[in-house]
Amino acid sequence: MKFNSAVSIENIATFIDAKIIGNDKGIVTGINELHKAEAGDIVFVDHPKYYDKCLQSKATFIIINKETIVPEGKALLLVENPFEAYSNIVKKYRPFEPSSQLKSDSAVVGYGTFIYPNTFIGNHVRIGRNCIIYPNVTIMDYCIIGDNVTIQSGTVIGSNAFYYNSKKDREVWYKPMPSCGRVVIEDDVEIGANCSIDRGVSHDTVIGKGTKFDNMIHIGHDTVIGKNCLFAANVVVAGVVTIKDGVTLWGQVIVNKTLTIGENAVLLGRTGVGGDLEGNKTYWGAPAQDARTAQRELVWIKRIPELWEKVMGKKG
Repeated sequence: MKFNSAVSIENIATFIDAKIIGNDKGIVTGINELHKAEAGDIVFVDHPKYYDKCLQSKATFIIINKETIVPEGKALLLVENPFEAYSNIVKKYRPFEPSSQLKSDSAVVGYGTFIYPNTFIGNHVRIGRNCIIYPNVTIMDYCIIGDNVTIQSGTVIGSNAFYYNSKKDREVWYKPMPSCGRVVIEDDVEIGANCSIDRGVSHDTVIGKGTKFDNMIHIGHDTVIGKNCLFAANVVVAGVVTIKDGVTLWGQVIVNKTLTIGENAVLLGRTGVGGDLEGNKTYWGAPAQDARTAQRELVWIKRIPELWEKVMGKKG
């Protein structure tokens, strides 16, 4: 999330009661989680396992609970509870805004767009020209919809991320990261019925131009889907996934978090993806592998009883 205007690190430190170590004259332009950090951002880290990764990230300012060596040009914000400090910053700069009407006064809808009854459009939403939004669609705060977009009934755009801070030494183990990111749907996209697209935790979930979704598809937080992709029904994509242009996912494909699928890859139905996949190939199975290899293996598996009988017959 980018702030509406830059904020001095001194003001942030005062707000969260933090000790600044390093560059105490820096200017903060936004807040982010580690996977999406950019220069000028604040991130937080509260586990030694991730200290080095966080310090070496693109983030300029790190909320942390242990004093350590500061990379040049960066600053640490030393606090007892980095997660609570991070959450308080999000709540300050992206506060909850209630809305009691179906279309917020702050939402902007382009010329030629038709919105059916019983659709909810939240605060600061922008919808482009010549879109059709069917009944019972929900578009939550700050989401952006391009031109010539179709969204079928029952779909939710911008639901909160399924993303939690986990600590086993407190009464409530899982505390939700406040979702301050957006969903950005580019031009000429079609979204089927009863889909859910989560907003980014602190960045954007993006659906690229010309991409088409069937019904009942879930897209996790901060995932970026390229142009002209095709997703069949019941596809599930976890958070922080990158899917390049021209990818086809057939029915019931499941994609694990924080991985990349290359351009023009085709994943056949019920494929399970646990790692990065090269583009311009066809995959099948769980875990995903080259479809021709998987099919040959299946043929040989079916022949095992026959081969066993031959082996045992020779021994007899």
